[in-house]
Amino acid sequence: MATEFKLPDLGEGVEAGDVVSVLVSEGDTVEKEQGIVELETDKALIEVPCEIAGTITKIHVSAGDRVPVGATLITVEETGDSAKSDTDEAPAEEAKKEESKEEPKEEPKEEQQSEKKPEPPPKSETPTQPAPPPVSGDPIPAAPATRRLARELGVDLTQISGSGPGGRISQDDVKAHVKSGKTAAPSASAPTAPALPDFSKWGNIERQPLSKIRQVISKNMSVAWSQIPHVTQFDKADVTALEAFRQRNKSAAESHGGRLTPTVLILKAVITALKAFPQANASLDTATNELIIKNYYNLGIAVDTERGLLVPVIKDVDRKDIFQLAAELTDIGERARTNKIGLDELQGGTFTVTNLGSLGVGAFTPIVNYPEVAILGLGRSVEEAVVKNGRIEPRLMMPIALSYDHRVIDGADGARFVRQIVDSLENPELMLLGG
Repeated sequence: MATEFKLPDLGEGVEAGDVVSVLVSEGDTVEKEQGIVELETDKALIEVPCEIAGTITKIHVSAGDRVPVGATLITVEETGDSAKSDTDEAPAEEAKKEESKEEPKEEPKEEQQSEKKPEPPPKSETPTQPAPPPVSGDPIPAAPATRRLARELGVDLTQISGSGPGGRISQDDVKAHVKSGKTAAPSASAPTAPALPDFSKWGNIERQPLSKIRQVISKNMSVAWSQIPHVTQFDKADVTALEAFRQRNKSAAESHGGRLTPTVLILKAVITALKAFPQANASLDTATNELIIKNYYNLGIAVDTERGLLVPVIKDVDRKDIFQLAAELTDIGERARTNKIGLDELQGGTFTVTNLGSLGVGAFTPIVNYPEVAILGLGRSVEEAVVKNGRIEPRLMMPIALSYDHRVIDGADGARFVRQIVDSLENPELMLLGG
């Protein structure tokens, strides 16, 4: 039996992807869960597994195609139990068809009368007016594309009554709202970019299309910068003892399958600070004027890849020791760089850490990863002459920068958060013992 395998729901609002490569050919035999295409979405490069076992009779996509969820990828002539069960069901279906043919054509009078006077449909199926907007705190029923259009047009979706089922808001609803003149002018914090001049008048140019991930990075950074009033606070941590501790335990971490990098130990320092200042492990809901405090600690780690910046998330960092974190960070970082990261591993972060020290960078101002409210940036550790106990000593100093949402975190709390990080890094044994 020939069956079409369609692109399944990829979750988290992902509606389509670009085919990077097709991993099978017509005539190939595929097993269940075997990868058939590599797909680049807005969030990651993923391998789509086939849920049907059998022989491929037709491939419907090729590299470069834009494929929406629900589109047919391949047609498979099924084999095994699934094909057998379908075959077994065929006689039953035929029997039903024959049985339906033998039914009398003339219907009972009562049924005919009921057809002449049909009952009106339920009110929910034919509403006399659009459904009201969702109550405060409920998710707004609108597709990602509709939300994006609303942002671009400066439309507050909570002010729109959706015309779709259950009050779902469509793009037409957004456009109608704009035409009605009820939309407020775009915020001054997010002005429309003016038209570019013709650069070719002054010399040769070339245009390079942005990759999907670069487009997403651009959009996310624009949203973060326009929506979050940023403040960045700087400090330095004496990591001489931290580096000595790291060197002593490098071999033990390698025996557990990981590399004990400074970032691993910094993750533990971040946890101590987040527990002391839970508002930094939160998100601001402006629709309800509520702060959503998260009682779990999933830390995003910025990773430089050939495709651009990715932020894989290590879940439940507070429940893992340094050897577990070293192994997981090594694994997830490598898979991010080789395009083997899963969509679920890029989601659910509560706080982000970005370390540019290996690139020789000192102090810098990281942008908060919306909808989080804070991000920690780390620079290159440098040996400096420091006055300690009345004496000038060479100490290894690491620049750190905390950027945060000033609507949520006041300057004083931001300073205390930074000092908590510094204290933890300067006393690694005490930090790791829970002191």
